[in-house]
Amino acid sequence: MNFAHSTTDAIQLDRVIFIGRTLSEYVKLFHLDLSQWQKSKILDCPAGAASFVAEAHQMGIDAVACDILFNLDESTLRAKGQADLVYMMERLADVTHNYNWDFYQNLEQLNEYRKTALESFLTDYATGRQAGRYIQTTLPQLPFGDRSFDLVLSGHFLFLYGDCFDYAFHWQTILELYRVCSQEVRIYPLQGKDAQPYPFLNNLINDLNHAEISAEIVNIPWEFLKGSNQMLRLWRT
Repeated sequence: MNFAHSTTDAIQLDRVIFIGRTLSEYVKLFHLDLSQWQKSKILDCPAGAASFVAEAHQMGIDAVACDILFNLDESTLRAKGQADLVYMMERLADVTHNYNWDFYQNLEQLNEYRKTALESFLTDYATGRQAGRYIQTTLPQLPFGDRSFDLVLSGHFLFLYGDCFDYAFHWQTILELYRVCSQEVRIYPLQGKDAQPYPFLNNLINDLNHAEISAEIVNIPWEFLKGSNQMLRLWRT
C-alpha cells in the first residue's frame, strides 16, 4: 500500500467517515470488563463499521448498533467502508506524529484491524438488521424508550468531530445517550482530529452538573491518538 505524505497538524477529513473497530479494541478504549455486562443490554451509537455488536452477539451479549447509514444495504456499506478506509489511511499517513504506535506498530497493521472490523460487521449486518441489531438513527434523536440500555458506548464521533458539530448538537446528543441508559454512558475520545482536547469540555461538565447528571473524566490504559487516554463517563446513581 502506498501513502502520500505532507505536513499538517491534524488529520484532514472533510466528512464523518464510515470505519470501525473490533470488540478487542472496544474493550481497551472503553476500559470494559465484559464479564460485568454479560447479562446487560448494550448500545453502540454511532457504531459506524464497528464489529463490536457482531462479536458481542456471538458471545451471547445483547447489543444493538445505531448509525445514520443503517438504512443502506450490505453492498452499499461495503463500498463506502472500503472507500472511507482508503481515504482515512491516506490522510493518516500525513500526521503519524500525532499517534502512538505501540499497539498497531504501523499503518499497515492498523489498516488490517480496520478491514477485519469492517468484514466482521458486514458478515452480521443483513441478518442482524432483520433481528433488530442494526438500527438507522439520526442524532441527536434516538428511537428508544427511557433507560432501554444498561450501557451506552459512543466512540470516535462526538468530540473527534468537534469542528463539524456545534455545542448544542453535542449537548443534545449526550442528553439523549443518557436518556436511553439505565446505568452508564461512556464516550471516547475527548480529543479532536488535531489531538487537542474538546474546547468546550469544561462547559459540558458544568452543564451536566447543573442538570444533576453524574459525570467524570476517567483515565484509561489506552492511547492511540496522543493524549487520548481518557474517556467521559456518565452514570445514574
